[in-house]
Amino acid sequence: MAQFRLQGSKVLAVDLAGDAVKAKNGAMVAYDGRMTFKKMTGGGEGLRGMVTRRLTGEQMTVMEVKGQGTCYFADRASEINLVRLQGEKLFVEASNLLCTEAALHTGTTFTGLRGASQGNGLFTTTVEGHGQAALTSDGPAVVLRVTKQYPLQVDPGAYIAHTGHLKQHFQSGVNFRTFLGEGSGEAFQIRFEGEGLVYVQPSERNTVGGEV
Repeated sequence: MAQFRLQGSKVLAVDLAGDAVKAKNGAMVAYDGRMTFKKMTGGGEGLRGMVTRRLTGEQMTVMEVKGQGTCYFADRASEINLVRLQGEKLFVEASNLLCTEAALHTGTTFTGLRGASQGNGLFTTTVEGHGQAALTSDGPAVVLRVTKQYPLQVDPGAYIAHTGHLKQHFQSGVNFRTFLGEGSGEAFQIRFEGEGLVYVQPSERNTVGGEV
């Protein structure tokens, strides 16, 4: 089984003993031992995943790394966050998925207007099974718990990923900065309801929502 560990906060070291991992294409920065690298077309599982990604704009070109030794991954000096899955499903933006154990199943799921507001297309990436995944964030990610009593509103540009039994609602016309007495702010938010965890980065992507 591949062993994930952090070298500082911006480099992922993966120890391999004949097994494999799937990583973002071009994210390998160094390795020792004997490794083989194979580009995986489309980044999805099989033909359906490849076609879905091409139609929806959810781009995730990945490579398979297999061998004996240690491989080091990084992506533009982004912070790296480790997530261990115990059979549940992780929903994550493709641009934030750095590496997964090969045994984890990746696919796509419909997000509707949330994805469109982020400029990422109408679908997002899913990771499911037992094993570890490494996510990137612009700054240290914050993990926020959602409960039935306490739903959560998140700016689409700060959203990274979520797990658990959560429902998403896309909200428009809500303005955080208006509440602070400022004249412009966020035109869209995502509302999460249910039970689960949401990963948020302390930086916003450019979104198509603009300001109100």
